[in-house]
Amino acid sequence: MPKLSICINTQTPLLQFRASENGSLVDPATAPAADLSNLREGVDYRFSPGGVTRMVYPLVRRLLKDKVLDEAHWVSLNPTAPPTIELGRLTLHNIHLAPDRMAGYGKVKEAIWGRIHDLNPGEPHGDLFWTEAFSEYAYYNRVTAELIQELDRRHDFDAFYVHDFQQMPVGHMLGSLKPKIFRWHIPFDASTIPEEWRAMLTTYLDAYDVIVVSARRYAESLGALHPKGRVLQRYPYLDPSEYSRPSSSQIAEVGERLGLARSDDIALVVARMDPMKGQDVAIRALARLAPDYPSLRLVLVGNGSFSGSKGGLGLSKSSTWRGQLEQLVQTERLGPRVVFAGHVNQTELDSLYERSRFTILPSVREGFGLVAVESWVHGRPVILTERAGVAELVRDGTHALLFDPDDPAALAAKMRALLDDPRGRLRGKLVRNGRSIARKCSIEVAVEGEKSLLTEIAEA
Repeated sequence: MPKLSICINTQTPLLQFRASENGSLVDPATAPAADLSNLREGVDYRFSPGGVTRMVYPLVRRLLKDKVLDEAHWVSLNPTAPPTIELGRLTLHNIHLAPDRMAGYGKVKEAIWGRIHDLNPGEPHGDLFWTEAFSEYAYYNRVTAELIQELDRRHDFDAFYVHDFQQMPVGHMLGSLKPKIFRWHIPFDASTIPEEWRAMLTTYLDAYDVIVVSARRYAESLGALHPKGRVLQRYPYLDPSEYSRPSSSQIAEVGERLGLARSDDIALVVARMDPMKGQDVAIRALARLAPDYPSLRLVLVGNGSFSGSKGGLGLSKSSTWRGQLEQLVQTERLGPRVVFAGHVNQTELDSLYERSRFTILPSVREGFGLVAVESWVHGRPVILTERAGVAELVRDGTHALLFDPDDPAALAAKMRALLDDPRGRLRGKLVRNGRSIARKCSIEVAVEGEKSLLTEIAEA
């Protein structure tokens, strides 16, 4: 088979550019094309946290290395980055959107996000596609589609690979008969979608040859809503080689920076600051346990997503949610028992996994939950919301401990079970069996599936 050329599209960029010393951000109007080898990670840029870095980038690198791909181009929203960035045979192309247009796009994107996650079921969104803000959402997707079309004229792509609901209209707008794959990363439950949205959603989805979702129940629900479409279920994945075993000095250093004592028992939550991630449930569970376990501390890792960053959409929900969590800590009189670690680099994150007694994924809704897989890679047991996509791979008490995220007392009981495990028998059982699940979510499995899919649709 000849090597392929593909164009990838995500909202969140692979790289986020930092502020300069005087506080200004990169001016895209004057910035030249950049070669990543001339830039410094942690100074000029950082990799975006989340699935773009954990899933999409390692997959592209592997497909290029295995010569499945000859070249790849990646289009994303990145208003403070240079127009293009070269990473060998991968080229990043950055969309720049004016602040007023960004505000309208962000409003619609958040409304879709909230409704699909069933966060505010009482809010009326039936007329969303007729609002003025929706014109900015459509404009962003149109600009994206036009850039992809321009790149296609120059590079003659074999396929387009579009990621997540923010980019859903792109396939419809491309006006190309070439194969298109759409990967839906968040949960999908047709019962949460207003009747007034369904015709528009199915029109957008009709443009794609294949729609990929993360869990079996999402595939069933999407198939019922859109029976004409081809829906594949593929588990998200990560590359275990991306995770290190930090030295004892590195573990001690991050613990000292966060004010953690060596004798502390650490319960770890790794998630962006978002109400959907359920950090409040973990705080309330800690409040129930605090009197009986004086050395137990809860460490919350994560800031806002790209949508909440200054270099992204600039939405305020992450800072608002953190303020609410800090108020809850005060109300529960937990004080230093809860540590807000914010954004950490990869070495620090690896160190916190190694330092933790167990990890918690308390999300109200979760498309999949790669944090659980990260925990198993680090040999840590997981207490897992039963509403995560990964929960369908798990048997309670065998691979992880499951709980209802609406019930902090249930989470506290699961935490107690791991704290009252002096011989580590439960912990060892969960880690051993959890690692068997992690193997199903490894990049090795994903690469074979993606190779097969790309080969099939390119030759169709």
